[in-house]
Amino acid sequence: MQQRFAQQMKKGALDMLVLKLLEHEEKYGYQLISELRERSGGAVSLKEGTLYPLLYRLEDGGLVASRTAAKTAKEPARKYYAITEQGRTALGEMFEVWSEFNGCVSSIMEEEQ
Repeated sequence: MQQRFAQQMKKGALDMLVLKLLEHEEKYGYQLISELRERSGGAVSLKEGTLYPLLYRLEDGGLVASRTAAKTAKEPARKYYAITEQGRTALGEMFEVWSEFNGCVSSIMEEEQ
């Protein structure tokens, strides 16, 4: 049951985390999956079936843009994603809401009865 609760809580933060990883450079899908897993110490481990619909939704919302890099002798063709200016603004707003919500939850949970 604990895993189900963890999944629900992580789902609410995934858009923000993906935008944060794209803040300084464009990345392709597998790179995002690996970096999320690594930087979270394994706590955020996504499957492609979760990441790509999220990226498509962010792209449809104008928060990320994509480009397809041509196949080379050493690498397959890859689709890279980059944060847009609208995405940067949204990232700041998401983090503000997240921080406020986190403070509220902590306040309630730490309150003595």
